[in-house]
Amino acid sequence: MKFLVGFIVGLLVLPLILVLLAAGGRLPVAAVDSPMPLEGTFAALGLNSRIKREAPNRSVTNFTPLELVSGADIYQKNCAACHGLPNQGVPPVGVGEFPRPPQLFTAVGRVSDDPAGVTYWKVKNGIRLSGMPAFEKSLTDMQMWQVTALVARADNLPPQVMDALKPQPPVIMVTAGAANPAESPAPAQTRH
Repeated sequence: MKFLVGFIVGLLVLPLILVLLAAGGRLPVAAVDSPMPLEGTFAALGLNSRIKREAPNRSVTNFTPLELVSGADIYQKNCAACHGLPNQGVPPVGVGEFPRPPQLFTAVGRVSDDPAGVTYWKVKNGIRLSGMPAFEKSLTDMQMWQVTALVARADNLPPQVMDALKPQPPVIMVTAGAANPAESPAPAQTRH
């Protein structure tokens, strides 16, 4: 009987402690915080079980170089800021995320050994609390498969696809009424 009472009290006390820690701002919720004990284990267990249950089974080996170039364009616009480009360092956004996003064109971060359906599931659904967004509502099914095919073959892409993955020049946005830095004269130097 004492065991049962202790067990029930334990079940009630642990959630209460977690609620108090959360309400007091004591849980590690910032991207720079160290993970909680077993956080990675529980997150991976839930994620892997869900993917195993829902990931489609499709081969991407028949995607043409043109489809891979389309995938590269989509990747440049939607993925490279976090997951990087071939022969480039980790992008600033990727450095600041927790968990750190895999760099999909490096030996360590490649997903070429993963089933394509697993990668597609991650692109489509995203991964909660990881910074990985879901693209189901912003990309078509074909676009998500093109990106999947691209990263599935990251270790062996044709030259025209590698060209499409070269870093793009930065885009400078100028709003109406704002000064265009390219047209502004340099500030005058004053001597004191």
